[in-house]
Amino acid sequence: MEAVTMDSSNRRTFLKSALAGGMAAAWGIPAPGAALGASASAAVPGNSRVALMTGGNRMENIFNALKPFSEEIKKAVGDRPVVIKPNNVSIDLPLSASHADCLAGILEFLKSIGRTGKICIAESAANGPTLEGFQNYGYFDLKKKYTVDFVDLDDQPVDTVYTLSDEDFHPHAVRMSRLLLDPETFVISAAVMKTHDLVVATLSLKNIVFGAPIKDKVSRGGREGRSDKRINHGGGIKGVNYSLFTHAPRLGPGLAVIDGFEGMEGHGPTGGTAVDHKVAVASLDWLAADRTAVELMGIDFADIGYLNYCAQAGLGQADLSKIEIIGERVQDHVKKYKLADNIQEQMIWKA
Repeated sequence: MEAVTMDSSNRRTFLKSALAGGMAAAWGIPAPGAALGASASAAVPGNSRVALMTGGNRMENIFNALKPFSEEIKKAVGDRPVVIKPNNVSIDLPLSASHADCLAGILEFLKSIGRTGKICIAESAANGPTLEGFQNYGYFDLKKKYTVDFVDLDDQPVDTVYTLSDEDFHPHAVRMSRLLLDPETFVISAAVMKTHDLVVATLSLKNIVFGAPIKDKVSRGGREGRSDKRINHGGGIKGVNYSLFTHAPRLGPGLAVIDGFEGMEGHGPTGGTAVDHKVAVASLDWLAADRTAVELMGIDFADIGYLNYCAQAGLGQADLSKIEIIGERVQDHVKKYKLADNIQEQMIWKA
């Protein structure tokens, strides 16, 4: 594929054409309003439903947040394989990773709607051996109660997709997990409510889009192999926002679960500090779920580039007046998360 040269003066025009569907023609991404893959959000602009639950038991919060959608999820899942994608940006920092109790809540819910097989927990850890992280976080203990497999996406088949680089605004090839791209897979994003040092906040969409690129195994000599996660970060803050937006139509999860039992503020996604929040958010509209989580974190939605792009493209509902909240009231559980120290630098996406 030939690189397409584009100077900075044409970037705004490019983004506008992308929002109108130009990206679809260029890279095979469904245009806004077109039929999305089975693993992508089925949301269209209109009213959406989001469940917000709170309490002192993480697993119960997750289960209770999913329960209002039992019939819808059962129908959406059907006989398709289910992939639960945790957030393992590190293999040895529990605060930065999806908790085993969150995954247990999802598995218990799936069991309650009659799904007890064809389920896997799959991840490509950002740093280190994926399965070592699973061991460290107690994921393998879930096998004692649930019929679930564990998959290292770095060992699985891949497809090549393209992402924009902030450095040259050219498309660059990225190897991404075929399992997460497969429209026949029902993907559940088991995200953690965290701030981020490049895109303000990381929630259900980012968990999938930046977990999908794979990395090479570390060689026997101890040298680090190629990581396509770095390529997908797009070379900078603008590039990350572009990449998240362009891949959202194919990789937006079928079901968003955001665990805010213990969130992270400050220099996320790994260097932040804990927030005792005790909330859980779930929705079949991943954008509505992320929008609700942003509100719970006391963050200005207008500051999050990639989610604003997705909202403009109609990939889900981001208008709070059109999101029905089931369970607790959002305004009763807002906590002002401290943002990363470089928050002003992160606003470069608006330029």
